[in-house]
Amino acid sequence: MARRKLPLLEKAEIVSAGAEGKALAKVGGMVVFVPFAAPGDIADIQVVKKKKSYYEGRVTRFHEYSSLRTKPFCEHFGLCGGCSWQHMEYRHQLAFKRQQVIDSFQRIGKFEFPEVEQTLGSENETHYRNKLEYTFSTRRWLTDPDGPDVDQQDMNGLGFHIPRLFDRILDINTCYHQPEPSNSIRLAVKAFAQENTYDFYDHRNRKGFLRNLLIRNSNTGEFMVILVVNHNDKEKIFAMLDHLGSLFPQITSLGYVVNTKLNDSLGDQVAVHHRGKPYITEKMENLQFRIGPLSFFQTNSSQAYQLYSIAREMAALTGNEIVYDLYTGAGTIANFVAASAKKVIGIEYVEASVNDAIENAMINNISNTSFFAGDMARVLNNDFVAEHGTPDVIITDPPRAGMHENVIKMLLEMMPAKIVYVSCNPATQARDIALMSAHYKVLKVQPVDMFPHTHHIENVVLLQKH
Repeated sequence: MARRKLPLLEKAEIVSAGAEGKALAKVGGMVVFVPFAAPGDIADIQVVKKKKSYYEGRVTRFHEYSSLRTKPFCEHFGLCGGCSWQHMEYRHQLAFKRQQVIDSFQRIGKFEFPEVEQTLGSENETHYRNKLEYTFSTRRWLTDPDGPDVDQQDMNGLGFHIPRLFDRILDINTCYHQPEPSNSIRLAVKAFAQENTYDFYDHRNRKGFLRNLLIRNSNTGEFMVILVVNHNDKEKIFAMLDHLGSLFPQITSLGYVVNTKLNDSLGDQVAVHHRGKPYITEKMENLQFRIGPLSFFQTNSSQAYQLYSIAREMAALTGNEIVYDLYTGAGTIANFVAASAKKVIGIEYVEASVNDAIENAMINNISNTSFFAGDMARVLNNDFVAEHGTPDVIITDPPRAGMHENVIKMLLEMMPAKIVYVSCNPATQARDIALMSAHYKVLKVQPVDMFPHTHHIENVVLLQKH
């Protein structure tokens, strides 16, 4: 049976910034999600996917450009999904992110909340990240349709995944996420690999030597490079890392991971230290935080400080409170507020992160924090509270999925005077707050932009018991 032809929507107006970084048009009662467009654009949109309540499309022609637009600064814009809002002026990005919070709270939460504060913008609009992970691939995305045949081209790539294509990598020339020498390191790695005929990873057949390249940096000027490979060929690993060490003396830490799994996640892997220090150091006020190869730390250091300062200000600690820091990660927030609390209890699922949190407390001579590893919904129970004390304040910073319903039930049993809810997903944050709204009132809402030129937004909410 012939496939039904999808419609071309002519002279459609883009009306808003939508979910997952896509713009949004409304045509004939249908919502249409379109990447790389801006509110105010008038464009022809080819529908590429038809769902019951919405379309997905792509722009085939612009008739009018939005007044919100600015010239994209990156040559990879339109293919790379990393900075999909860079064609809009930053002040407009901040306004749309604030509106994203308002929409989530109104549509999903349906609770009362005060006027949402203006989004706190990032001091640095580019080169703000302290961590990037690149992927090797034997299937580089071809950006020149008029170039030579595939069999005449070098198909090895080192860069970022093309959205929705697990095996296609956009080979990156310059990335504006991370300061130098990040780009120079990546280009040197690729050049050395090509010159020495290292095999790039084939994601379809799941074979090849080079898998990922992880580059971390800190606000103290230190750099860490971790090479991720598919098998433990020490001769090749050491040759690559020693080459980088000699070429870039500013690299503080060099290491590697042997990942034989079918996926690229590194949380359950072991990082092997090769050269330099086994960590890099971040500073925040008078505190130091050691960041290991697999440690969690907010990827925008200067905005992380703003985020934690807002959480501390909302908590308004006097020095007499018991504070629970849920989903504590490497204990950054817990250690950051410890000086203002009687004691802080941190709970985190990843045991390696808890070890980092304990070490960070030790190097900063913080003696009133304790950290525990385990599934939050299991660890946080009546016996745990009986042993460690009922919290006066809870700070919670869950993953994008939000808090488990059993965790929320436990919060409502403990009934702390205040809850400071930090979230990277206003939708799940709104859902969770709605479940507590019978007992807690929203006093303040502060969006914080950690990721300029993307749709992502962090949001901090102060809840006070009725």
